Amino acid sequence: MNSTGIIILAAGSSSRLGRPKQLLPWKGTTLLGHIIHEAMQASLDPIVVVTGAFAEEVSNILAAEPVIVAHNPDWSEGMASSIVKGISALLMAAPVTGSAIVAVCDQPFLSATLLRDLAERQTPDHPIVACTYDNVIATPALFHHSLFDELLKLRGDAGAKKIIRDHAEQVTTLPFPQGDLDIDTMEAYHAVLKMY
Repeated sequence: MNSTGIIILAAGSSSRLGRPKQLLPWKGTTLLGHIIHEAMQASLDPIVVVTGAFAEEVSNILAAEPVIVAHNPDWSEGMASSIVKGISALLMAAPVTGSAIVAVCDQPFLSATLLRDLAERQTPDHPIVACTYDNVIATPALFHHSLFDELLKLRGDAGAKKIIRDHAEQVTTLPFPQGDLDIDTMEAYHAVLKMY
C-alpha cells in the first residue's frame, strides 16, 4: 500500500476570472494539463480530476489524458464536496492506494519534484505532508489512507485545512514559495506569464 494517487480539484467557476481558469494556456498546454503532466512525471496513480462548473469543456480536454474524471454536481457547495467526490472516485479505482495528494489546478509552478517530495516525506508518525507559503499550510497536501474517512466527512468550503489543523502535531511541512501564485484574475495570469 505504498502507492500515491492525486486528486486535482478543477470544479470551480472562476467567477473573478470570467473564464475557466482550468483551460488557460500554460507551458504548451493548459493550467490543468500542466498539473496532470507533472503528476504523471511523478508517477502518481491514479490521477483523479474533479470537474464541476465547466464540466463539459474541461472533460473535452481530458479525453486523451490517462485520468479518472469525477464530476461533482454539488461543486457550488464548496471545496469539501469536491474532495469527497475525488476520494470516492480514487477509492473506487484503486481501493488499496496508500495515500493521496489533494491539489488545485491554478498553481502554475507546481512540479513533479514537489509532488515526489510530498510522497517521500511521509512517515508513520506524520501521515500528512503539506506545503507552506505566505505563512499558511495548504495545498498541495498529502494524506495517508488512514485519514481518508475524515476526508470523506468534510463539508462546506473549508477544504482539507480542518484535517490539517486537527492533526497539527502529525504534519510535515514542505516549503513551496511560489504556491501563493494562484490565478484568480486576468491580471494575475498575465503577471505569472511574465515570470515564466
